[in-house]
Amino acid sequence: MSTLKSSGGSFAPLAQPVFAVLWAATVLGNTGSFMRDVASSWLMTDLSASPAAVALVQAAGTLPIFLLAIPAGVLTDILDRRRFLIAVQILLASVSVSLMILANTGMLSVSALIGLTFLGGIGAALMGPTWQAIVPELVKREDVKSAVALNSLGINIARSIGPAAGGLLLAAFGAGVTYGADVASYLVVIAALVWWPRAKNANDALAEGFFGAFRAGLRYTRASRPLHVVLLRAAIFFAFASAIWALLPLVARQLLGGDAGFYGILLGAVGAGAIGGALIMPKLRERFNADGLLLGAAVITALVMAALSLSPPKSVAIIVLLFLGGAWITALTTLNGAAQAVLPNWVRGRGLAVYLTVFNGAMTAGSLGWGAVGEAAGVPGALLIGAVGLIVAGFVMHRLKLPAGDADMVPSNHWPEPLVAEPVAHDRGPVLILIEYLVEKHHRAAFLHALDEMSHERRRDGAYGWGVTEDSADPQKIVEWFMVESWAEHLRQHKRVSNADADLQAHLLAYHSGTDKPVVRHFLTINRPRAA
Repeated sequence: MSTLKSSGGSFAPLAQPVFAVLWAATVLGNTGSFMRDVASSWLMTDLSASPAAVALVQAAGTLPIFLLAIPAGVLTDILDRRRFLIAVQILLASVSVSLMILANTGMLSVSALIGLTFLGGIGAALMGPTWQAIVPELVKREDVKSAVALNSLGINIARSIGPAAGGLLLAAFGAGVTYGADVASYLVVIAALVWWPRAKNANDALAEGFFGAFRAGLRYTRASRPLHVVLLRAAIFFAFASAIWALLPLVARQLLGGDAGFYGILLGAVGAGAIGGALIMPKLRERFNADGLLLGAAVITALVMAALSLSPPKSVAIIVLLFLGGAWITALTTLNGAAQAVLPNWVRGRGLAVYLTVFNGAMTAGSLGWGAVGEAAGVPGALLIGAVGLIVAGFVMHRLKLPAGDADMVPSNHWPEPLVAEPVAHDRGPVLILIEYLVEKHHRAAFLHALDEMSHERRRDGAYGWGVTEDSADPQKIVEWFMVESWAEHLRQHKRVSNADADLQAHLLAYHSGTDKPVVRHFLTINRPRAA
């Protein structure tokens, strides 16, 4: 059976028509975006030769993602994702139309270029979590990981085509035509999204509002220790690796003496290397775990930065950037896959938004920082400093292992409905939940350790306060308590508990010595009338 048709194969998602159409449209749309970015970066070198100004274009594109990714993730989880994506594509097309008009009329200035790049970054911030969150809707469950990898491959196919095509269009026809090609690519993406036969969201009495969903997403992020590891590893890697992206236009122009077309070829080499890296990724995963892959990506990226600082011949620069592309897709897919693996579906958009916030925050801060270092130490000096820092950080962070991501995050639905004397208004709260256990003395230490693990689950799924108490008259009676902000949020909590959480709860209940299950009580806040 071919790889395309076999369920779970690397290219199996492409056998599913909806994913295939949207994937192809996305590749085309990203190709246009890379063409636009090449034109903007190169035009900035015409408008200003300052390393800080050139790096500011990169920062203007990534800063909005840092600022808005989390709100975008909330919108991803509560809005119709298809309509939301269409609206964002219209916004991005409008940005490119504005750039095209200004370029054709000769009115494009430094401030206008940075401002419109920032606006395009807002569109990217709104779009990023949504594109990633729709993957489970488009493919079978067993093909999700392959679909995520194919999305990364698609981005790098676009990276290999877009920059080179953009550089050639820019050199031959000017920025106006290059921006116009980007506008056309957005029209194709919009058409694919309009065609997508997505079922309408069913009415849900427990649907979250924006601010409630925002708070729930932040609570999950604060309580998820596996996600913390992924975020820290990503922040350190991208903060150092951003040096190459912030300074590459100046590397092409000043160190290598190239023109706009050559800059596009360099970026195309990165994309081509990423495609090669994606194709050999299954073999690499057989030999190395996630931590080994990330360390290898850091070392290769650092060596590329060091090689470029020596102003090598153009042919050598193209070759080393092929290796950069392979290292870059290895890091991206490793970290993104680790983040996806520790997130349940109900908070996937928000969790991925936090990941994107960290990623783009590191890239933004890195771009600004490396631009300043380039001003002080020169472009070669900044690249060498970044290379040394990346290698040191890579080996230090290698000791902090990425989560395996093998927990079953599918909802278990094993919690019984809470008992109520009469219907409870969804907005009533806060709610206090008490769970009474009977634990024999010789099991106490192990029980409390398991209960501590359970506390993270409570907080991830909606609790904002948690604690444990004992009965002063009978220390074997231990009461776990936690609070949620409303009755509706507690009902959502019932639906969020995963199979992995159910296993954790079963382990905890093994220490309960009572003949019946632990007693669970729910207490609602009483709104007392004010005194006259």
